Amino acid sequence: MRKEFGDFQTPEPLTRLILDTLVSTARTWERILEPTCGLGNFITGIAAHPQISPQAHFIGVEIQASHLAKATERMAHKRLAQRVELIHANIFDLNLAHDLTWRTQGDLLIIGNPPWVTNAELTVLHSNNAPRKSNFKGLPGFEAITGSANFDIAEFILLKLIRELEHEQPTIAMLCKTSVARNVLQFIAAHKIPVFDVWIRKIEAQTWFQASVDACLLYVSLGGTNLLQNVPVYADLLVQTPQTMMGFSQGILIADQDKYQHNAIIEGVSELTWRQGVKHDAASVMELECTPQNILHNKLGETVCVEAEYVYPLIKSTALFHRRTTQIDRRVIIPQRNIGKDTSNLVEQAPKLWAYLQAHRSAFDARKSSIYRNRAEFSIFGIGDYSFAPYKVAISGLHKTPHFSPVGQFDGRPVMFDDTCYFLPCHSPRQAALLSSLLNHPLCQLFLASVMFKDAKRPITKKLLQRIDLKQLLALVDSSTFRREVETLENEISPLPSYNSIFSEDLDLYLQAN
Repeated sequence: MRKEFGDFQTPEPLTRLILDTLVSTARTWERILEPTCGLGNFITGIAAHPQISPQAHFIGVEIQASHLAKATERMAHKRLAQRVELIHANIFDLNLAHDLTWRTQGDLLIIGNPPWVTNAELTVLHSNNAPRKSNFKGLPGFEAITGSANFDIAEFILLKLIRELEHEQPTIAMLCKTSVARNVLQFIAAHKIPVFDVWIRKIEAQTWFQASVDACLLYVSLGGTNLLQNVPVYADLLVQTPQTMMGFSQGILIADQDKYQHNAIIEGVSELTWRQGVKHDAASVMELECTPQNILHNKLGETVCVEAEYVYPLIKSTALFHRRTTQIDRRVIIPQRNIGKDTSNLVEQAPKLWAYLQAHRSAFDARKSSIYRNRAEFSIFGIGDYSFAPYKVAISGLHKTPHFSPVGQFDGRPVMFDDTCYFLPCHSPRQAALLSSLLNHPLCQLFLASVMFKDAKRPITKKLLQRIDLKQLLALVDSSTFRREVETLENEISPLPSYNSIFSEDLDLYLQAN
């Protein structure tokens, strides 16, 4: 039940700290809404606070009847029943602008701790405690049906509050994951919603909730004429000086405004297109382990014997981060060379592979993502001519410290990456050496540190990497030191015969010349 409802009840000592922080803003509120009130810790705490007007009206909404019953009992015990209205409802079913009846007028405070669970997790649980499926963030087509469309329920609730109650110019103070807070701030900036005040204060989620996640108190006071530009981030609920100042660059939220100002010259558009690794969502069948005797086993413990032409070396994100790129014991089956390519030809061209895939059809049928619908049998994504380039520069998307590794072929085969990795395809060892040296240069590392959020589930993304202006970066580095690094790396990557480049000839000449 706790998992389904993302149920992390806020401890009373934490509610007191939060209320003291809010009262220190010198704001007063006559109306207080807790949209997922649980046991009512926030309502009972703020109602008893000496600086809250005795005429203030409170509304709490809660979906779980057992929680609502306990909250009602608490309100009666604390003699708050006349001031507090508790509603048994699902927040997703309410129109907050019309379905709430307030007994008084005045400023509105929305406070609480919405569920810490994602819509994808609720789907796995077959839960009804979720909003109706919709592309509520207005994502473009492919992103709307892949992982980018996954979202926290808390994010949906916060954006619902903003959309339906913006005209009330409310103050919103919510506990949530810091990633959720950033998404909400990005939404506010993108929709040019004016704000009076905004800040983030970090909390120790492990201490208060036994949850291993970065969390915070998000404070947003809507209204006025100023658009969102800077967001102070405090280390905890009590300190007076911000730890960092988030800001915006070209409409995108960045982690550290001060650091960014010193490295903004690198901001631009990458001349090369970053690619994501292979996505198949059938690891038990598609990913193999290779023994020293070159025997392949899948994750089901079966020995696999298929045509070698369709089996490639595989590097996953952890191995890539730890630079284990020369001795590779993993393999991956690649049944297509391009997205959407028909696979029926495998019946004749690779009968052993076809029989293997057919025998494990259930693993592919179990894939839930809609990207596989109406596709050729056993389709994969993140595949194209770029995947078969003999050299690559790759980075793990999951790790907090960005490191770019040059990768050559292994056993005469192009190396593949899983879909938590990103890479630039290269046609020569010199190009791979140049790009990896350039991207690992301190100037680039400082730029990435200023714009990336290390607490994100995936700190490195394709969108982030595409912002690195490679030509501008190359113009800034010390050429003599840089050339020595390139030569060293180039010698470490085994030279290969000439390759029919799939890249822009002008850019290749430019990179080779430098």
